[in-house]
Amino acid sequence: MRIGIDWGGTKLEVIALDYDGTVLLRERIPTPPDYDKSLEAVCGLIAMAETEIGRTGTVGIGIPGTISPATGLIKNANSVWLNGKPLKQDLETRLEREVRIQNDANCFAVSEAVDGAGEGCRIVAGVILGTGCGCGIAIEGQALFGHHGIAGEFGHTPLANMNEEEFSGELCWCGKRGCVETWISGTGFQRDYQRRSGEKQLRPGSEIVALGSAASIASYEAYCDRLARSLSVLVNILDPDIFVLGGGMSNVDALYGDVPRLMKSHVFSDVFDTPMVKAKYGDSSGVRGAAWLWQ
Repeated sequence: MRIGIDWGGTKLEVIALDYDGTVLLRERIPTPPDYDKSLEAVCGLIAMAETEIGRTGTVGIGIPGTISPATGLIKNANSVWLNGKPLKQDLETRLEREVRIQNDANCFAVSEAVDGAGEGCRIVAGVILGTGCGCGIAIEGQALFGHHGIAGEFGHTPLANMNEEEFSGELCWCGKRGCVETWISGTGFQRDYQRRSGEKQLRPGSEIVALGSAASIASYEAYCDRLARSLSVLVNILDPDIFVLGGGMSNVDALYGDVPRLMKSHVFSDVFDTPMVKAKYGDSSGVRGAAWLWQ
C-alpha cells in the first residue's frame, strides 16, 4: 500500500491507498508547532495506519516548502520551524525506509494528474488559490521538482502588466513586493474587497462573491483580471494541457468561464483553449498526491 502525509501548518493528515487508489484509511490531527513534536506525530500516524491495516507501506509526504538540492535542508516553508531542518534524513532514520518528499502543490498536481481531473493529460498545472497561492506541475504523472526544487513557484513572481494602482504592490511574506500571491490568493481577494468597502474585518471570499454590491463586483472583476494575467504567464512558458484549481477560491464557479476568456488577450498564441477545471478530490488532493509519489 501507499501512505501519504499532508504536512500542513495547522493539521497533519495521513491516507493509505491500495494500489488501485482505493482509500484504506484516513486520519487527521492538529500539527504541533514544533519540529521534533511534528516528527513524532508523523511517525505516529504512519505506525497507526500500518498497525490498523496490517500492512507496511511506502511513504510520501507533501510539505509547505521544499528540499534544497544544495544542502538537503528544508527551505521556503511558511511553517517556519521546518526551515533549515534535515527532514528527509530525520524521517528516514526514524522509519528505517526511504521517504519521498515534495512541495504540497506538487502533490496536488500529481493527485489530479494520476486519477483526478487531469487524468490522461501530459502536462497538468495544479494551482491552489487559498490562504496563499501555489502551483505544482505534473508531467506524465510525475512531479516536476526543478534544478533548485522550486518548479512552479509562480506565486513569488511579480504580477504581470501592473497598472499604476497596483504598482508596487503589498509586501509579501517572502520579503518582496507585488508577488502574485498577494493578489490572487483568497487572502488577496479578501484584502482587496476590504480596501474597496472600508470594512474593518476580512470577510470570507464566498460571502464577498454573493454580496453583489458595487465593491464586491469590482473586487471580483479585478481578481479575475489578475488571475488571468498570472496564469497567462504559465501558458506562455509552460503551455500546460490543463489547469486544475484547488483551494477556497476554486469553489467560485464563475471563475471557470470568466478567467479563460480574459486570458486570451495575454497568451502569445492565435488561439487559447486550455481547459480550466475544479480539482476532483478537493482538499484530499494533497494527501492523495503524497501517496502517489510512489506510483
